[in-house]
Amino acid sequence: MRDSRWWRAVAAVVCGIGVLPWVPVGADAAPADGVVWLCRPGLADDPCTASTATTVRRTGQPDLREEAPAPADPGVDCFYVYPTVSLQPTPNADTTVTPELRTVAAQQAARFSQVCEVYAPVYRQRTLGALADEDEYTAEQRADLSRIAYTDVRRAWQQFLAEHDPSRPVVLIGHSQGTRMLRQLIREEIDPRPEIRDRILSAILLGGNTVVRKNSDVGGDFRHLPLCRSERQTGCVLAWQTFDEIPPRDSRFGRNPVTPEATPQPYGPDYELACTNPASLELNESRTAATILRAQPVPSPMGVELALQVGPGAVAASTPWLVPAQTYRVRCIHEDGATALMATPEPGSPNLPAVPDPDWGLHLADVEMALGDLVRIVAAQTVAYRAANP
Repeated sequence: MRDSRWWRAVAAVVCGIGVLPWVPVGADAAPADGVVWLCRPGLADDPCTASTATTVRRTGQPDLREEAPAPADPGVDCFYVYPTVSLQPTPNADTTVTPELRTVAAQQAARFSQVCEVYAPVYRQRTLGALADEDEYTAEQRADLSRIAYTDVRRAWQQFLAEHDPSRPVVLIGHSQGTRMLRQLIREEIDPRPEIRDRILSAILLGGNTVVRKNSDVGGDFRHLPLCRSERQTGCVLAWQTFDEIPPRDSRFGRNPVTPEATPQPYGPDYELACTNPASLELNESRTAATILRAQPVPSPMGVELALQVGPGAVAASTPWLVPAQTYRVRCIHEDGATALMATPEPGSPNLPAVPDPDWGLHLADVEMALGDLVRIVAAQTVAYRAANP
């Protein structure tokens, strides 16, 4: 396992730590029941809302600037749980709104504000330091770290539901540790309850090893919510782990474990990891992903990787968002016991580095690689949901 200082250096690069100002938790972020919100409608200086101004870059052509008008309330809510980013020195973070939380929310969740009102709770996640030193903890201790984190996510969900207008469908969005939290939340609080399950527009569960029965879209993590196989299908799950080669045998992602993990999940030979191709849900054809990167004020992880490969000018832009000239074709593969969203560079685009190790694949690019596809899919699902629920 790598030294924790190495992990902190990686986080500083990909999260831009120290660039965004420290924003203390205010009274409007901390309701009386103890839930702290990183993002929610009406919150001052909300990192999940942002300009839609986007630079579209194509090799050999002038940059184009696109900016959609500020959308009216789309009538949809998103509940976002962020990945492992905390640099706090304890095994579990506290609920302080730190710069790294704001940065990752701006990178991963803000684009969804085009299609939903974004809610994001702060939770006492397992920190980067605990991840770096995970071999120093017993299985019971790791499970306890996850239990502490999940307690906060569940409490926030319960408050969200108590205040929520049931006529507004909900999109669940998670990445990495955030996906693990949402997998458990769906298993325990949503999937068994039809009155809540019917309010789910979709669940976007990236980089977190969502499990299904082999050769099936259900079973595994969830009994009722299937994988999405159409952009107009609702009440379904989008899930993948991104790689550019077959995941290694000991891969952290892309292979279902043969023994239980800290977070309970189905495991063993009757199960496999889920994969839905965001560029071709129905046919799983190899198609170009709609990549969108956060360019300002800090390049997001895939942007950092591209800058390292082709130079910082490739991801510099005068707008908050960038559609890069570099493009990748994606397709779900099931090979050699592994499941992955395989990303293949198109001509003129570089191979992306596996960070921090080959067994992570392109984990840091899970969201950005197809962020444009995800926003498009949520918009299409909203139209379908409203047609079915006038």
